[in-house]
Amino acid sequence: MRINKYLALCGIASRRGCEKYVIDGKVKINGKKILSLSEDVNLENDTVTVDGIKVEPPKKTEYIMLNKPKGCLTTAKDDRGRKTVYDYLNSFNGKRLFPVGRLDYDSEGLLLFTNDGDLAYKLTHPKNEIPKTYSVKVEGEPTESELAKLRKGIEIEEGLITHKALIKKIEFKDGITKLQITIYEGKNREIRKMFEAINKEVVFLKRIAIGDLRLGGLGRGQSRHLSNEEIYYLKNL
Repeated sequence: MRINKYLALCGIASRRGCEKYVIDGKVKINGKKILSLSEDVNLENDTVTVDGIKVEPPKKTEYIMLNKPKGCLTTAKDDRGRKTVYDYLNSFNGKRLFPVGRLDYDSEGLLLFTNDGDLAYKLTHPKNEIPKTYSVKVEGEPTESELAKLRKGIEIEEGLITHKALIKKIEFKDGITKLQITIYEGKNREIRKMFEAINKEVVFLKRIAIGDLRLGGLGRGQSRHLSNEEIYYLKNL
């Protein structure tokens, strides 16, 4: 088994995240530092360590949904002492779970945690085009021509153009436009940058669904296990 897949199965991070551990020289197989992503792990005989700590695939996979509140980071710790998403997962302490994708500090909503590296890779890799839906509020009222640009794909950085998006205008009230937006990539701060490109500021951003998996009545800061039906659904997206 390739080293990045093995580390993902161990719950270290997604496959892409695990690749950085290898490249940074933090991974050893049988005491020998490896720097190549082509290295294979023998599940029967090899011992793998990350930063000197032995890692093994979990005997049981876990799947957790968190309704991430605004004002916390999608990271394990912060050198400035700010809250992180793990402050809201107290009931799951001691389990090596990593977030599936990210939500930025000022965003909220549906965030998954798991130690199933294969599922995390599937849900986050752009080639799979897994739909993620957001409730968004922006200052002012975008014109239909501006929304058409966002739906078609717009340049958010030099040479970086977003894929097509589904955008539904819900209402305009008190100088704020509420929309529902579905994207299929998940670039860093993608929706915020999309609206920056048409000179509109996002003042509220909440992920409400991944595919057909929705938050439902889960309150801010609350978390729960996924049902067997929800796990089956995600694995078969």
